[in-house]
Amino acid sequence: MTDTPSEKPADSRGMAAMCVAMALLPVGDAISKLLTDVVPPFEVTQWRTLAQALFFVPIGLVMRHRLRGSILSLPALFSGALIVVVLFCLISAFQHMPIATAIAIFFIEPLLLTLLAGPFLGEVAGPRRYAAVGVGLIGALVVIRPNFAVFGPVVLLPALGALAYAANMIVLRIATRTRSAVTFQLGATFSAAGLLLAAAAVTALRGGNPATLLDGPAWAMWAVLAAGALAALTFLLLTVAFSQTEASVLAPFQYLEIVGATIVGYVVFGDFPDAMTWLGTAIILGSGIYVFHRERRTGHEPERRPSARR
Repeated sequence: MTDTPSEKPADSRGMAAMCVAMALLPVGDAISKLLTDVVPPFEVTQWRTLAQALFFVPIGLVMRHRLRGSILSLPALFSGALIVVVLFCLISAFQHMPIATAIAIFFIEPLLLTLLAGPFLGEVAGPRRYAAVGVGLIGALVVIRPNFAVFGPVVLLPALGALAYAANMIVLRIATRTRSAVTFQLGATFSAAGLLLAAAAVTALRGGNPATLLDGPAWAMWAVLAAGALAALTFLLLTVAFSQTEASVLAPFQYLEIVGATIVGYVVFGDFPDAMTWLGTAIILGSGIYVFHRERRTGHEPERRPSARR
């Protein structure tokens, strides 16, 4: 389908919103990495998710015209659990390794989604796309192998997070057949917050301290609120982007997150990926972009809806 003059401004707004969202995501990751110097990664996950849910309340009110279907549901609860896994894996990885390296490994997610879409969604890919997935996974090994020697098994956490994220996308696609994407994502966020509150309650009942962040420096709570606000703003930007522009057009723009992660990692932490990490990252990105290209060529256009961002 060719763009008409009336569609071009909308596409431009969508792409601009996507670019800004991808620039903000590494900032939230950097805040999480800083917080791991104060409290363990699981507690950072708890506070960041609770702050995100807090800021999502006014978003739900503002976007109530987009709500369709029940917010709280079993799929939303399952998605919430997957969100917790994704965040915990990434934040734990950020504690030990450069943000850009972790994000590079995490970007095998679109490739894993291609593999999962066949058995769970009936979206069977052709041999070219499967070959691209294989090449992309080889690229992940190029990144993982040297970093495994430096950081140990923690380097596998972004890959586990990518698998959980891909599984969450499967749940999202199935669940949004009967409810709007905004409804489902609000429900998933509130479910994740509820699960983490339950975990905190269990910790307290066992005699532990589930809120050591409250005993930390004053800046830590402000950092948590900033992370929640960034997550909410990113969600709004993605909603605008996917409402204006086709998902297949926006998909390659998500790789700008690696550029942002590299810049933020270098400026804040002095980290810069080595040559092997860049090589593996280039292989992963090239494979992912080819998969998106083949999806467009074969006519499997994803619907205009925001992905469940972390």
